[in-house]
Amino acid sequence: MKRRSFVKASLLTSAASALIPQISMASETFKESGQEFYELRVYTLKNDRQEKLVEDYFKNAAIPALNRLGNKNIGVFTELKPSGQTKLYVLIPFSSWDDFLTVQDKLTNDKVYLEAAETYLNAPATEPAYERIESSLLKAFAHAPKLQVPEPKFRIFELRRYEHASESAGKKKLEMFNNAGEIDIFKRLGFNPVFFGETLIGELRPNLIYMVTFADMEAHDSHWKAFGSDPEWKKISAIPDYADAKLVSRISSTFLVQSVCSQI
Repeated sequence: MKRRSFVKASLLTSAASALIPQISMASETFKESGQEFYELRVYTLKNDRQEKLVEDYFKNAAIPALNRLGNKNIGVFTELKPSGQTKLYVLIPFSSWDDFLTVQDKLTNDKVYLEAAETYLNAPATEPAYERIESSLLKAFAHAPKLQVPEPKFRIFELRRYEHASESAGKKKLEMFNNAGEIDIFKRLGFNPVFFGETLIGELRPNLIYMVTFADMEAHDSHWKAFGSDPEWKKISAIPDYADAKLVSRISSTFLVQSVCSQI
């Protein structure tokens, strides 16, 4: 038994050692390309008290601390038309993989942050600050390597997720966005995209997630109508390898509006 445990531990150590150089090389590649990483959090809340507590946490503690660390443009959103109590959506950009890996340790050593976040961090089990957090780690698309902050005025944000039947289908859809020109169509038609990200860790993988913006729902409808009839889109989508039936198994949309503390 001891020998088996030793062999198992040795194999795990060897595997980890083999992966470290690959992770380091990947991190350097993303630094050179300028591609960001994003953490997308979804807070499930049960009442207005929790909503205010979490929003106050980001306003007074998390966003100032993250800004001090160099993480700019933190997005905080609520649902446009929630079914019951709203969920809170938080988008945190990271300039590198290392920034994502080290952020929690840095926050733990930030006394100003800890003092400002005390009510949130130490909420008792009988009155928790939230019900659950779902968190996904995304990698920015090569053709949209950095988050774009729209003009500071009221708007609707559409968060869209494309689920794929397989990893290879997901990679093909990425190719369609990056190389075939789909992102360029979004920009040309005035969708004002905020970010495009491939989900590395999170639920319902494989999938990609992106965010576009509109003045209102009427503008949303007219923009998507224009997209569907755009000659360049028709040309791209007519390519057999890019057919939605092959690449996308499900599309879901969530409509959001800015929280008062949002930097997006």
